Amino acid sequence: MALARGRRSDRRVDYWPGFVDALATLLLAIMFLLSVFVLAQYFLSQEISGKDAVLDRLNAQINELTQLLALEQANSQDAEDALASLRASLADAEAEKSRLQQLLDSGSGQSEEAAVRIGELSGALDSERQISQRALSQVELLNQQISALRKQIGALEAALEASEKRDRESNTKIADLGRRLNVALAQRVQELNRYRSDFFGRLREILSDRENIRIVGDRFVFQSEVLFSSGATEINPNGEAEMKKLAEAILELQKEIPPEINWVLRVDGHTDNVPLSGTGRFRDNWELSTARATAVVKFLIQNGVPANRLVAAGFGEYQPLDTAETPEARARNRRIELKLTER
Repeated sequence: MALARGRRSDRRVDYWPGFVDALATLLLAIMFLLSVFVLAQYFLSQEISGKDAVLDRLNAQINELTQLLALEQANSQDAEDALASLRASLADAEAEKSRLQQLLDSGSGQSEEAAVRIGELSGALDSERQISQRALSQVELLNQQISALRKQIGALEAALEASEKRDRESNTKIADLGRRLNVALAQRVQELNRYRSDFFGRLREILSDRENIRIVGDRFVFQSEVLFSSGATEINPNGEAEMKKLAEAILELQKEIPPEINWVLRVDGHTDNVPLSGTGRFRDNWELSTARATAVVKFLIQNGVPANRLVAAGFGEYQPLDTAETPEARARNRRIELKLTER
């Protein structure tokens, strides 16, 4: 009875390490997709920066043309004022000419003086008329220049409005890209979790009756003694039988996982903290744990599992399950762990 209770307690499911690994996997997936998002946002921001420079140039041109327009309007006003002054002078000269003409018609002694005066006024009138005509031409030219400037300002304002519209469209695209990335991230996480659940469900059915195989969160843990003899890296016959069942389960599950999910089965080797003797094949526990993980991977490849779906990693004694300095704790730490994850 005591032995049975001890075995049941050893086979309790420890979900916390699996929960931590699942969170780590999720964070890696989020970081990858966020990197893609940041890269896309960087290129879009570069495009927007270029558009901002164009907008700045357009605004500078509009300001310059506005200043030119104000200057031309001031010149036009000056010309119109000068023209008004000339017209007033012309009207005075014509009134003086009329008065002198009346004096010339009415008087006899003053006729010669009036005639001279009338001649002078006529010359002055002709000169004033020429100046007035030139002023009118200048006013007309200034009005044409003002009209051209207004057309240029209108064209620049239209270009500025079109550029601002493109900027708004770019911002809308960035927001839409972010939403799509979030949706894609959620879908990938859900798909990976679903197939991870299916994978471990199959392995539970196959390996559930083995005392030396435990389920820890989302990992299957094989005690090293199940697969390897003491200090060896060659899988023993009992271990080969277990690994063949595992290979069959992987090949069966692979048919159901969509090709766009880039999954891998990670094989982790762990040892206890007892140093290796310097005369052995391996210099330290790093080499031993790595060699055992590699041996499992190669055996799975020999039994049909694609090599690109397998990863071998050695952790030596640096990730123990039990930190107690007892033979039982060291036995728990000597293990091979299998974990389905995304590359």
